[in-house]
Amino acid sequence: MNALPKTIGRSIAQKMTRHLFGIALLAGLALPFAVRAADAAPPTGNAVQSVETTTLPGGKVVVRVTLKNALTAIPAGFTVGNPPRIALDLPDTGNAMGRNTVEANLGPLSSVNVVQAGTRTRLVLNLNKSVEYEAQIDGKTLLVALGDVGVGVGTAPVNVSPRFAEAAPGGAPHSIRDIDFRRGAAGEARIVTTLSDAQAGINIRQQANGVVVDFIGTELPRALQRRLDVADFGTPVQVIETYTLGDNTRMVIQPKGGWEYSAYQTDNSFIVEVKQSDDAQKKTADGKVKYTGEKLSLNFQNVEVRSVLQVIADFTGLNIIASDSVTGNLTLRLKDVPWDQALDLIMQTKGLDKRQNGNVIWIAPKDELMAKEKLEYEARSAVADLEPLTTEYIQLNYMRADEAQTMLYGFASGAFLASAGNNAVNCSAQAQGLGGAAAAQASQQGKGENDQKVLTKRGRATYELKTNTLIITDTARKIQEVRELLARLDVPARQVMIEARVVVATDGWSRDLGARLSFAAANDSGSRSISGGGQAPPNVLPNLILNLLDPANGSLLNLELRALEADSKGKVISNPRVMTSNQKPAVILNGTQIPYITPGTANSPATVTFKDAFLCLLVDPQILNNDSIILTVEVQKDAVRDIANIGDNPAIDTKRIKTQVRVNNGETLVLGGIFDGDESSSVSKVPLLGDVPVFGNLFKTTTKENSKTELIIFITPRILDERLSIR
Repeated sequence: MNALPKTIGRSIAQKMTRHLFGIALLAGLALPFAVRAADAAPPTGNAVQSVETTTLPGGKVVVRVTLKNALTAIPAGFTVGNPPRIALDLPDTGNAMGRNTVEANLGPLSSVNVVQAGTRTRLVLNLNKSVEYEAQIDGKTLLVALGDVGVGVGTAPVNVSPRFAEAAPGGAPHSIRDIDFRRGAAGEARIVTTLSDAQAGINIRQQANGVVVDFIGTELPRALQRRLDVADFGTPVQVIETYTLGDNTRMVIQPKGGWEYSAYQTDNSFIVEVKQSDDAQKKTADGKVKYTGEKLSLNFQNVEVRSVLQVIADFTGLNIIASDSVTGNLTLRLKDVPWDQALDLIMQTKGLDKRQNGNVIWIAPKDELMAKEKLEYEARSAVADLEPLTTEYIQLNYMRADEAQTMLYGFASGAFLASAGNNAVNCSAQAQGLGGAAAAQASQQGKGENDQKVLTKRGRATYELKTNTLIITDTARKIQEVRELLARLDVPARQVMIEARVVVATDGWSRDLGARLSFAAANDSGSRSISGGGQAPPNVLPNLILNLLDPANGSLLNLELRALEADSKGKVISNPRVMTSNQKPAVILNGTQIPYITPGTANSPATVTFKDAFLCLLVDPQILNNDSIILTVEVQKDAVRDIANIGDNPAIDTKRIKTQVRVNNGETLVLGGIFDGDESSSVSKVPLLGDVPVFGNLFKTTTKENSKTELIIFITPRILDERLSIR
């Protein structure tokens, strides 16, 4: 190996100096820290004396925690998925080991942290992948087994449910006294919940949209039942919502971006910390790799690649293993570059790639790594082809079994197709009793099962509708994946209550309504025109296709409609209410059937046929994640021309509006622009004199009237809160 240049020599020397100083500092503080850790333990309480790790046959890793006194119960614990961690809380226990970290590097276990906070000590098992765990008490020893654990006699896995702390049996009712939000020094969010006592049971789990905390048997004062918008604090958390759910209290924490959380309890304070995850910090906003390593300078002339990799390994303290096929020399000159970026530049120059596991980095040519991974994948595929099949019966609660089967085979379900194919959802189809959803779903009949996306190529799925059961035959691992998928999809659909008010008013009333509501709109968002004509003034409700009224004007609108009828300027001809599920169309139909005679022939007599004349309102709601609603609305109004008798074939005049608009929850959608005109004339005259030709015009008056009415429809959708329950 060539002599190292001065620049890198100085960097390594500085690095070694820092390491030696750190070792000396730790040696000097070891004894005082041990004394303080022993003193921190409660005088009559328990204490962690040692933590040891070992590997059993079969690859199971066991963590052995020796304590001063035996535990009375298996400690409460919880898991974190990103990064994978397992936390166990030991109440009334101190740390008497003299250190806080125990390195392991055994199987999935990287290290164990022992952290004392007050009279409680938390064991944090840092993992390199998510695994199950099982805890068991053996005298004064707590045994924690990692991996595919088996349940022993009288022992149950403690991570079956995400329970943070057990509630004290037969205790007094608990309550929440305060909920506080704070921003930490590193930009993390800290949600501090003050409880009436420390005996309340707490369940915490991570869901797709955030963290859910359930306080078991805990009352929530009405003043704390609120939704906090904390987006302006600059933390990953955007919204914190707390509400009563039965006898419990639920808190939903909604972060954004990449994040991870941790939770701990001190006396009657329960704290949840949410911070940005390490994975989210590895890339910039444009998706490029973000280098965070310590900077170094390199200046090499025609040096071996393996020697440069050894220099980076010495600088970082990582274990870098280079394949035997890594050969060749390079010339490299870098100044104040993060070491991880320097490593990437070296690999790009020589056509290399890396795979990292913990603090071990394996570097080899890209083709070699890809060939090895391909062989491993083919081996796993061959094993999967030989894996035995099993049959499971999964009973669904809310999702139809046939829709679940369709989804497993890679096709969209009927509900989604109905939403995507709104061309089939119209008033005509609804009047004939055939909805767009049924038509769209019927179009999927007869599709093959060769394009399955979820099951393996040997797997099959069928169903039984009477019990709404899905029958799956596949490998055990794939069936478990299907169960996890269905657990996310088999949820109740959200409900929408749609209230419609159909009004017939004189021409110009809508403009007067906008003017009268202007004082309410002056201090609020007011009316917002969203038709093609652009933005309308807030104090005008023009005769455009549709407008939006703010929910604050709802009470005033009711008063105006009552005044409309009192002044004989119009009337509310219908005020229907209908409840429907998300992405399921709701139709309101009112009208009549006009009979007419169809002439017969020599072989068939004449028949009476009916023609429909309806006022149809069709609304198809789609609830968005921010609780706003996309409404697909169609209004059809039929009018019948006058006919002399039943023998005439009636002509139907049809007026139709169809649009799609996004509204907020509780906002009122206004549809107008359908006018009806009526022209009439009347003659008043003096008897006899008015009938005289020519001169009779002096004794009579002809009056012509032209009345114009407008059909206005107010639609107000309201999302029903599924959290409300009857007790």
